[in-house]
Amino acid sequence: MSENLSFKERAHELATQMTLEEKVSQTLFNSPSIPRLGIPAYNWWNEALHGVARAGVATVFPQAIGMAASFDSELIGKVAQVVSDEGRAKFNVASKNSDRDIYKGLTFWSPNVNIFRDPRWGRGHETYGEDPFLSSKMGEEFVKGLQGDNPKYLKAAACAKHFAVHSGPEAVRHEFDAVVSQKDLYETYLPAFKACVQEAGVEAVMGAYNRTNGEPCCGSKTLLTDILRGKWGFKGHVTSDCWAVKDFHENHHVTSTAPESAALAMNNGCDVNCGNMFYHLLTAQKEGLISEETITQSVERLLETRMKLGLFDPPEQIPWNGLGYEDIDKPDNAAFSEEASRKTLVLLKNEGNILPLDPKKIKSIAVIGPNADSRAALEGNYSGTPSEYVTVLDGIREKKGEGVRLFYAPGCHIFKDRTESLAQSGDRMVEAVEAAKAADISIVVLGLDANLEGEEGDDSNSYAGGDKRDLSFPGQQNELLEKVIATGKPVILIVLAGSSMDLRYAHEHAAGIVQAWYPGGQGGRAVASLIFGEYSPSARLPVTFYRQSSDLPEFTDYAMKGRTYRYLESEPLYPFGYGLSYTSFEYSNLKADAEPDGEGAASVSVFVKNTGSRKGAEIVQVYIERLDAPEEFKPLPIWSLKGFASVELDAGESKEVSFKLNAESFSLFGKDGRQVVLPGKAYIYAGGSQPDKISEGLRGQSVLKAEITLNCEKILG
Repeated sequence: MSENLSFKERAHELATQMTLEEKVSQTLFNSPSIPRLGIPAYNWWNEALHGVARAGVATVFPQAIGMAASFDSELIGKVAQVVSDEGRAKFNVASKNSDRDIYKGLTFWSPNVNIFRDPRWGRGHETYGEDPFLSSKMGEEFVKGLQGDNPKYLKAAACAKHFAVHSGPEAVRHEFDAVVSQKDLYETYLPAFKACVQEAGVEAVMGAYNRTNGEPCCGSKTLLTDILRGKWGFKGHVTSDCWAVKDFHENHHVTSTAPESAALAMNNGCDVNCGNMFYHLLTAQKEGLISEETITQSVERLLETRMKLGLFDPPEQIPWNGLGYEDIDKPDNAAFSEEASRKTLVLLKNEGNILPLDPKKIKSIAVIGPNADSRAALEGNYSGTPSEYVTVLDGIREKKGEGVRLFYAPGCHIFKDRTESLAQSGDRMVEAVEAAKAADISIVVLGLDANLEGEEGDDSNSYAGGDKRDLSFPGQQNELLEKVIATGKPVILIVLAGSSMDLRYAHEHAAGIVQAWYPGGQGGRAVASLIFGEYSPSARLPVTFYRQSSDLPEFTDYAMKGRTYRYLESEPLYPFGYGLSYTSFEYSNLKADAEPDGEGAASVSVFVKNTGSRKGAEIVQVYIERLDAPEEFKPLPIWSLKGFASVELDAGESKEVSFKLNAESFSLFGKDGRQVVLPGKAYIYAGGSQPDKISEGLRGQSVLKAEITLNCEKILG
């Protein structure tokens, strides 16, 4: 095969030499070898959500929702670069040993850029939160970091999933039809996928299990043919979710037989099947349901991806061939994981500046709670295995200093009513209360783990198929918190969970609250460093923390009305974009000027000053509110995030932060999904939070506001 040809030409040349049976074999996720053509076996299924997953030891970074809380797209790009280094190293080691098993390839089914529209969804912690703009920017940088910037080869192949309109309920995902308006589809559910395709050049897209507006996503003409390949010009390959094609006839009932399902999927652009339905393509072709040309087209797309990864070229030509076992889980990577974790922890409450703790002023600390010494609560789902687990208890023990006594008591099981099967209910409660009484301060570590919020079919909670029934802490955790607070000693609550919980009681009674998500293998060290003031927290909530489940629309309702900060109708406990610091910041001199290019763009700048006594990072956020619009574009979002930047400032230091807003920043979506920029007025807000009253009240800081007039009219899509 001539190496002077393009990958596309080489893929075509190779595919034309295959029999139909061989072609079909290559559309399966566990593609067998074809020795006569020099094609090795390849397993397409691999995961790298926050580190190389399910393939042994690897650096485990904070779960995706935590990285979204950093509001730092540059950080997530660097994380993805480390992940791709380790992924390449693992692939090289496996290949040299002829190990072509699952989770050993270079096609990583990450990132998950679905919108986390409802906190009950068990897989929401795999995403970058509820906002389309934040999700777009984080997903885009993750894809770029994973795939690399080599002009010829992909370092790894990223996959944006699950396309599209997918966010629970998990228990009915194989039969569920997500009905959504065209406005919500294009305004909320599609932007992150579009960014991954058009801005980052993602190599693969995975379809979702559910139907969207009646069409099964893995065989949807609307999604895969009209939008993905048609409107967006996607050139890569599409994979089904695992055994999703089988759902076409067994659960969605849009087809009657397996050959019909396989044909529907591939005819509409699904190229590789995670499952076994594409075996039936041979029968489908004989029955006239699909042409051999269509099968060949899919095979060529898949071969082209493998060629972009360098899998058909001499190893010495591949830039990353020198990476080996010693490049996996390096000490530098562990240190970077801790650094990343520090940037994900959100300080929600700090009454009387109780944090950070000064070890010189306390004699004893009680560390209490089922997640205090939990390894599972560090990981989240789709995780690798860190060579070192640092739990919150480990971290506090390491950081507290020699003169501070530490008491530890789990207090209760994470969801059961007892820790020992033969004991009575609440068998560890007394121990925890006594520990709290003996200590000067209690650090209570509650929450969930991926066994309680996760994917249907995994080890997730059987009663909700992976989702949460409500926002309450499970089991006896609420009771534990109440009894520890009743001792009268100060309590700091640390929440390890991938979604918002009901924190009303803690908000009223705990002295401090930290949302730590699933913070990765080094997470406990990062939490302890925050508690003892080694750095100032800067992260912000990438999701709304609702007060209670009754504030939410029905879980099965995919309309955005009443959901997320952009269309919220109830009063949240902690708003999207909110978070506290150990220092203070002041904003001034907001400027917002329409650009003279007539494209609807604007330049925005604002000065930020650290007015506190210590160094800290501030997340500067820019929101846009449109003041008027024709009826066909209503309802309008309350306001929408359109810019963010992390700025590190020494005490007393100030910087000017600038943003360039493009036409899309001011666009409106009509009821037909059409995206346009219209003349009219808009408010631009800049500050450390949303411009809402709750955020301003909690932070004690107002957001600056400027008015801008747009004179252009432009159709974007």
